[in-house]
Amino acid sequence: MPGPNDHHVIIVGGGFAGLWATRALARAPVCVTLIDRANHHLFQPLLYQVATAGLSSPDIAAPLRHILRNQANVEVRMADVERVEPVQRRIAFDDGSTMAYDTLLLATGATHTYFGHDEWAAHAPGLKTLDDALHLRRRLLLAFERAEAESDPVQRAAWLSFAIVGGGPTGVELAGTLSEIAHHTLRREFRHIDPASAKVRLIEAGPRVLSSFPESLSEKARAQLQRLGVEVVTGTPVDAISDEGIRLGGTFVPARTVVWAAGVAASPLGQSLGVELDRAGRVPVLPDLTVPGHPEIFVAGDLATVVQDGKPVPGVAPAAKQMGRHVGETIRDRLAQKPTTNFRYRDYGNLATIGRMAAVVDLRGLRFSGLLAWWFWLAAHVFFLIGFRNRLVVLLNWFMAYWSYQRAARIIVGHDNARRASDADAG
Repeated sequence: MPGPNDHHVIIVGGGFAGLWATRALARAPVCVTLIDRANHHLFQPLLYQVATAGLSSPDIAAPLRHILRNQANVEVRMADVERVEPVQRRIAFDDGSTMAYDTLLLATGATHTYFGHDEWAAHAPGLKTLDDALHLRRRLLLAFERAEAESDPVQRAAWLSFAIVGGGPTGVELAGTLSEIAHHTLRREFRHIDPASAKVRLIEAGPRVLSSFPESLSEKARAQLQRLGVEVVTGTPVDAISDEGIRLGGTFVPARTVVWAAGVAASPLGQSLGVELDRAGRVPVLPDLTVPGHPEIFVAGDLATVVQDGKPVPGVAPAAKQMGRHVGETIRDRLAQKPTTNFRYRDYGNLATIGRMAAVVDLRGLRFSGLLAWWFWLAAHVFFLIGFRNRLVVLLNWFMAYWSYQRAARIIVGHDNARRASDADAG
C-alpha cells in the first residue's frame, strides 16, 4: 500500500491502455495500483483463435503479476471496481471497500451491445474475454457433434448452419476460420455428416464488410471470404435471434449457432464520473485524455472518446497503447513540473486476416491483400504478443496448422448447463 507521502496512481484495467500506462510509470516517483477483475493481460486481437481452437488460453494471455514482477513501484490487485467517487477522490469496490487516489486512470474497455435487444445475448454470445472464447469454442465444436447424432435431415442442416453477425475484423476472422475448420480440419472425422456441407453466413447491416478499410480492400475481403465458402450477406440487419435461428429481412434462416460481432458499448464504469457520455457510453475526454473538470482523472482505450482532426480515434489496440503511454508520460511530467502535451494518435495502418493465406492490409495508403498480406498480419501479431514463450508457441502452432490444417486446442470441456468452460488443460 502507498505511504502517506507517496503519490498514488490507480489504474483500473489491465488491457493495452492500462498496462502501457503502468510500464510508462516504471521510473516515476509514484506508487501504482493496477486493478483488474481478471489476473491476466489478454491479447484481444487473437481471441478469435482461442474461440476457433487454433490457440489455447496461455498462448494469448499472461498473468499481470508476472509481466510486472520486476517493476517495484506496482501493486496488482484482482478486484471488481463498482464506481468512481470523484469528489472524495476514491474508487469503490463491489465488496463495499474503497481506495483513495491522487491520480486515476480508467481503462476498462468495452463490452457487447445488442442495440436494445439484450435478450439476444443468450442466443448469440459475443467475444471479449477468455471466458467468452472458451464458451464459444464449445458451442462451435458441439454443433458438429450434435449434427452427427441427429437423424432428422432438417435439424441436422440447422446444426450445420452458422451465422456470424457483424462484418468488422472479428466477424470476418471468425467466419473465414470457421469455414476452414468445416472444409479442412474436420474432414474424414465424422461418419454421418460431411462437415464441408456446413453453411457459414457473415451478416453485415451496412453496405460492405470491413467498413473501416478502403472500399477496394473491402471488396477483396468479400471475394476471399466467398472463395473460402462463406456466404456474405450485406445491407440486411438482423430482425430477431432465437435458439432456432435468425430472421433477416422478415425471412427466417435456421442456424443453431449464432455469434455476435456487431457492436460494442463502453464499460459502465464511466457512468459514475458524472459527465455526459456519448451514445456508446464512452467518456468524451479533453485533448490530454483527462475528464472535463477533473484533471486528476484520465480515461484511455475503448472507454474514451477522442476526436482528432475532426474524426474519432479508432478503438483499436495501437490506439489504446499510445493512449496509455501518453497518460504515463503526462503523470511523470506533471510530477517533475515539466510542460505536458496533448495526445496525438499515430495511425500506422489497418489489417485483418480472413483465413489461411488470405488477409487485407492498409498501411497509410499502401494497400495489398492475399498471401503477402497474410504473412504481414502473422508477423505483426507475433511481434506484439507479450512474452517470448507466447511468440514461440503461437508461431509453432501456426506453422503446424499451415501444413496440416489441424487445430491443436480442439477439446470440448464443460457441461451443457455451464456458461463458462474450464481451461484447466490449457487447451
